[in-house]
Amino acid sequence: MIRSKALIDYANQILMQNAIKDYAPNGLQIEGAEQVDAIYTAVNASKDVLERVVGLGGRFLLVHHGYFWKGEKSILQGYMRDRLACCLQHNINLCAYHLPLDDHEVYGNNAQLAHVMGWQIKGRLPSTAGIDLGMWGQPDNPCTVASLAHDLEKKLGYCPQVITLDKTKRLNRIAWCTGAAYDDIHFAIEAGIDAFITGEIAERTVHIARETGITFYAAGHYATEQFGVQALGSHLAEKFEISHTFISSDVPV
Repeated sequence: MIRSKALIDYANQILMQNAIKDYAPNGLQIEGAEQVDAIYTAVNASKDVLERVVGLGGRFLLVHHGYFWKGEKSILQGYMRDRLACCLQHNINLCAYHLPLDDHEVYGNNAQLAHVMGWQIKGRLPSTAGIDLGMWGQPDNPCTVASLAHDLEKKLGYCPQVITLDKTKRLNRIAWCTGAAYDDIHFAIEAGIDAFITGEIAERTVHIARETGITFYAAGHYATEQFGVQALGSHLAEKFEISHTFISSDVPV
């Protein structure tokens, strides 16, 4: 057993060294048990995830998408009331890191996506979040539009949507930013990138990609952001000598 505060303090030290303006609070969101013997991670703190943590006897849940987002209603009713009630009733610590987890150079979603895909990181890419959140680089092996799509589906478990005017084009310079970073395509175009990969697509993105010639991949919001929280959870478990379990969800976007 270890103190949950020790886990949180250490995670804060790793991820929150730089002040990042975010859309939700980072760190501890709901206080639970003072002592824990395991860490559970997930992309989202959804009800199904909470119920599985409870079923496993968990008391510490670390996620990428937590609660209390800007613009949400501050009234605790309906599904939000049920989620919070579950945490409080079962004494679950809920810890969430959004942009800090996207941004981290080792455990971040963008760094981990590159690791999983075998991409060489060459530098950072600006983002609409106001920081250099994305990354750019090169595949380990030369690839085409089709081969990159196949590799993404194989390694992420999600069939990407591809927008391109030239299916035979060789992709030498690629850029990526996980999640809903479709508007960051502008930064990729300015950098002379051949292909930009993110999680989601907007209608306007289709026209921008076609008119500029860049190849665009929507590889799944959940699919592109499933690795950062796992890497962080594994590191915390090793550091504090406790067990770590990642709880996956079936998310079609």
